[in-house]
Amino acid sequence: MWARFTVSTTRRQWLQAAAAVAGGLLALPALAQGEAAWPSRPVRVIVPFPASGATDLVARVIAQRVSQELGQQLVIDNRPGAGGTIGTAEAAKAAADGYTLLFTTSSTHAISPHLMPRLAYKADKDFSPIAHTADAASVLLVTPSLPVKSVQELIAYAKANPGKLNYATSGNGTIVHLNTAAFAAQAGLQLAHVPYKGTAQSITDLAAGQVHLLFDSIPTGMPHVASGRLRALAVTGDRRSTLAPNLPTVAESGLPGYSSVTWFGLYGPAGMKPELVGRINQAFNRAIQNPEVIASLAKQGVEPAKPQTPAQFAAMVQADSARWAKVIRDNHITLE
Repeated sequence: MWARFTVSTTRRQWLQAAAAVAGGLLALPALAQGEAAWPSRPVRVIVPFPASGATDLVARVIAQRVSQELGQQLVIDNRPGAGGTIGTAEAAKAAADGYTLLFTTSSTHAISPHLMPRLAYKADKDFSPIAHTADAASVLLVTPSLPVKSVQELIAYAKANPGKLNYATSGNGTIVHLNTAAFAAQAGLQLAHVPYKGTAQSITDLAAGQVHLLFDSIPTGMPHVASGRLRALAVTGDRRSTLAPNLPTVAESGLPGYSSVTWFGLYGPAGMKPELVGRINQAFNRAIQNPEVIASLAKQGVEPAKPQTPAQFAAMVQADSARWAKVIRDNHITLE
């Protein structure tokens, strides 16, 4: 009986212990299950730029698809101001639970930190990089009266006429300004900067020959090319754009190694759990491969990014930031 009792007691203890262990194991997945249930309520997506602007429109196209897939609404919350830095700072202070995200561009994370040293956030420390979603190349436009039809011819003409050519931008420190400064520096050109408060007047002056060249968005610039008002020489990406497939890249047209795009990406506050970041990354990567999303983005002059991991996105931004830091420093670019 003793032996039998011992066996029975041991078995009972084993069962109790097993139950306790099982309870502990179940408690741990309960946390994981809570994360796996994301999103269990609407997700706020801060866009630090005005409604109906380029970033807002791109964010809405992608967020709508992600919402459909996840069965939960992604609510766009526009928080514009100070070149996107106000909304970006607000996103940095949110809880790292996946219910407040930031949809932004290279402006807030790769450019502004080098132009606005007193930012209320640290781009490389206050965020969890999640997904690289899209890219927008620019098109190099020249006034038709300029006797050039390629980047190579433009460079040769500018070198033969030092200091005689100028370029329009949408303002100091804008991506248009940085694109042209990088182009001129790499090509060894002397070009005068003519800043505007927007692109509308610069297009008019470019067509009239009052300014000579402009890097503009493809949807804005190409209609003027089609009408004959302007001449397009190349696009700025590292490969030809599906939005203007007949145009070569700047690199293949005369300036090897040149490449510049405005990227769009998704961040969360710092401290998000890797599993949650991975889940959101996968949802957005699937969305940008959807044919309807690709077609809608094309209307905005934007192409989906090649799906990346969060680590790859972070590395890309780091390289982009270092590049713009050098351009800004070498060309003494300020916001004034």
